Amino acid sequence: MKEVAHRPYPLPSKNWIIRQTWNNLLFLHWPISPKQLQPFIPSPLQIDIFNQYAWIGIIVFCMGGIYPRGFSLKSLTPKFKEINVRTYVLLNGKPGVYFLSLDVPDWASLTIAKRWYRLPYHPAKVSIQKEEQTFHCSSIRNGKTNSPISFNGKFKPISEVFFPQEGTLEHWLTERYCLYSTKNGIDIYCGEIHHRPWPLQIAEANISRNTMFSTFEWDLSDVKPISHYAKGMDTLFWNIKRVNVPF
Repeated sequence: MKEVAHRPYPLPSKNWIIRQTWNNLLFLHWPISPKQLQPFIPSPLQIDIFNQYAWIGIIVFCMGGIYPRGFSLKSLTPKFKEINVRTYVLLNGKPGVYFLSLDVPDWASLTIAKRWYRLPYHPAKVSIQKEEQTFHCSSIRNGKTNSPISFNGKFKPISEVFFPQEGTLEHWLTERYCLYSTKNGIDIYCGEIHHRPWPLQIAEANISRNTMFSTFEWDLSDVKPISHYAKGMDTLFWNIKRVNVPF
């Protein structure tokens, strides 16, 4: 809580309510035309752009624990793996993350967080296994379709740890301190978050299957993503609240 110099705006005035521990994160990012993304973004939000592109991210990681304030040793859930698809938006000039999907096997996330934070969670089987320095990850969304939404790949860090400098793409993609969500496409909610600056490493990623974008009908198969790895991060979450959007 005392490390705030890196934040683009002050900490929220009220107390945080949840601490989460994230481990072994893979960040994959693709540039995309803002016009392709616009139909999936609520109208009150503005697509954030870097170098004339919007950016789509797939983030794979292990949720090490979810701890309510005052219960630092008791996680609400056992460890579980998650894969999400996200992009980057602005509201009244304030940058944040907007999730397009979150695939998890965890019951609490699917039932509680989905309603509380109004996020598009989906039940899925998600796995991350480490073999020497390489992580093997796979995900398949639950359902009866003949072409399930799935992801398979492997990755490993290949550089020393670095902290992205302000103004770089890596900093723009990762240093985000709030999330936006909606339930009806009109009312917008904001959840504030806080963590230390991201300690990133360049990653080598080999994706053998990726249909996470099939719902949106994006074909990015010919575009090589930018890949980063982070060993872990503790993150604080504040209660989500509805935002007054001027018309």
